[in-house]
Amino acid sequence: MKHRRKAGSWLATVVLTLYCLIAVILIGNMIISSFKTKQDLLFNTFGLPTEITFSNYDKVIVEDGFFSNFINSILLTASSIVSLIFFSSMVAYGIARYRFRGKAFIEMYFLIGLMFPIQIAILPLFIIMRTLNLTNSFLGMIILYSANMSFSVFIFNQFFKQLPGALHESALIDGAGEFTIFMRIMMPISKPVISTMALISFVQIWNDFYLPLVFLTKKSLHTITLAIYQYLANFLAYWNYVFAAVTLALIPVIVIFFIFSDQIIAGLVAGSIKE
Repeated sequence: MKHRRKAGSWLATVVLTLYCLIAVILIGNMIISSFKTKQDLLFNTFGLPTEITFSNYDKVIVEDGFFSNFINSILLTASSIVSLIFFSSMVAYGIARYRFRGKAFIEMYFLIGLMFPIQIAILPLFIIMRTLNLTNSFLGMIILYSANMSFSVFIFNQFFKQLPGALHESALIDGAGEFTIFMRIMMPISKPVISTMALISFVQIWNDFYLPLVFLTKKSLHTITLAIYQYLANFLAYWNYVFAAVTLALIPVIVIFFIFSDQIIAGLVAGSIKE
């Protein structure tokens, strides 16, 4: 049994190491390619640039207004994360800490939601959003991202179930209301889970292409993924600009991951163990 565990651990280490190496090589080549001319990319695809040029970034940032798309993505992602964390944690807290009829059904409802992506309901969603005049609106996008809370509710639910009931009871004795208990006691305690869910949601929303493509048709509201798509639609003509645009889009993800990477595992462990 020990030999099998060691062999499995060794195999997993080798596979993950190879995966990391491939990812680093591909990301490195992308960054290097963003400083190449179109001709250099054609005849020197995987080598170092023969001449370093910043014209790709100048075209993307200055001429094409990539910075405005960058700001749109930041505003949409930040607002959606705050809304998602707030509402999903409230739902999960209610499910975890209170007994009521239909509790098992609601828990199962959110678990089933993990099986189905939001894209399969795009037609009824579009009809509803158009009827409510929420298309071409950041508010509509925030509502959509916040409603996709199954995974967040599941993690918060498991975390709140582990908390001792004495915390809630002692706060009630001290005269605190339910909302005060939730905001001043439960939320500070759940900081590791909040950090983890914020990071996971950030990557998902920041990289999302499908929902902005469907619901944000105005160019002034385009996110960073839609801006990149404009180059990909004419890849042969603009492939040197694609590398620059993708590199710019990747910078926030890499920076945030390296700053908060230690909290990801801690938060997932805290919110996924059921006693």
